[in-house]
Parts: sequence; structure tokens; C-alpha cells
Amino acid sequence: MTSVIYDQKGKKTTEKVQISDNIFGIKELNHVVLKEAYLAHLANQRDNYAQTKTRGLVSGGGRKPWRQKGLGKARFGSTRNPIWRGGGIVFGPTGYENFSRKINIKTKRLAIRLALSDKYQNKNIVIVNDIDFKSISIKNGLNLIANLGLKGNILLVVQAHSQNLDLAFRNIPNVKIVSARYINAFNLLNADNIVIEKSALEILNQWLDSSKEQIDE
Repeated sequence: MTSVIYDQKGKKTTEKVQISDNIFGIKELNHVVLKEAYLAHLANQRDNYAQTKTRGLVSGGGRKPWRQKGLGKARFGSTRNPIWRGGGIVFGPTGYENFSRKINIKTKRLAIRLALSDKYQNKNIVIVNDIDFKSISIKNGLNLIANLGLKGNILLVVQAHSQNLDLAFRNIPNVKIVSARYINAFNLLNADNIVIEKSALEILNQWLDSSKEQIDE
């Protein structure tokens, strides 16, 4: 497969780039794999701050509320018993729960290829020449988006981060920049449009092409 390349002014160039069918040409989507990768990303990003106090952590309650026998009442040893008001919490979150979900490398890469194929077939991927801003200005980022005619959430896939590039898009809320080796199915599926640098595309072809044997660093 080949795809056209756009320049920073949004115009088609005469150059075409080779893209892999194994990455951008998958016809049948496996929604189970996409969902698994999506939920795993959410779970692994989850912060665990919730914590409740058991009866041993609630202050007070050291004195027995009444004597053991002779009053016709139920026996209690502490006012911090969980069934009392102001008592401890039973089976509440402790702050040590592990919500992470693991998926293997092959499943992760398959989910990324499926997401890229879906976006490409729906014409939501634009390949551009390497983006090189000569100055630090948010106007550069806004002009690039306007020239390419993009709307909604935009994912910019680059070969590597640069200061001028990061600062140009820093205050644009609907744009996210990610290096080619750090893309994931979550970001791809949440993006309405994806812009891929030509140099980043070469990394994707080498990293994700299932027809080649890959060795993780």
C-alpha cells in the first residue's frame, strides 16, 4: 500500500510513502482485543487513594461501654465496633488494592494495528513531512491544524519530541503529542484525527509489522 504525503501547509506533495498492509490494511476488526487493550490502559493508569479506617484505626473506643453481664444488653467491648455509629468500616478500601491488568506484547501490538487500520480506512490519518518549527509559537501549531483541515481530538505521532514542537501545541487542549514507540490503542481510539510524521511512520513499520520478527529492547 502507498499513501500520499502532505506538507506543513496542507498541500499534497508528489512524494508517496509505502505503508504496511499488516498495520494499516486489516479488514476485520477484533473488538475483543481492542476492548481488552483499552480497559487495561485505564486500569493501569488508575490511582488508588481511597482508604477507610477499620475499628483498630478509629480513635477512641478503648473503654468497654458497659459491663459484660447483668444488664440484659448485648455484649460489646468497644464503641468503635463496626455496627455502631462512629465505628470502623468493614471491607472498605485499604489503599493497597491492585487494579492493574496485564496483557501480553503481541496483544498490545495487535490492538495498535487494529486501531490504526480502522482510522486509516475511515480516512482519519494524515501523513505529513517531518514537522520542523523554526520558532516557539502556538501560532505554528494552530496553522498546521488549520492547513490540514483537522477538527476534534488530534493525536500527533512524531519520531521524537522537540522543544519547539511541544511548546507550539502545549496550550491547544485537543492535541496530544506522542512518540511513535509509545503510542497505544487508548490514544488512537480516542483521537478523531491522527497526524503521523513520515519519519515516525518508518518506526511504526519496523516496530509493528507482524510479518517481521521483533525483539524488544
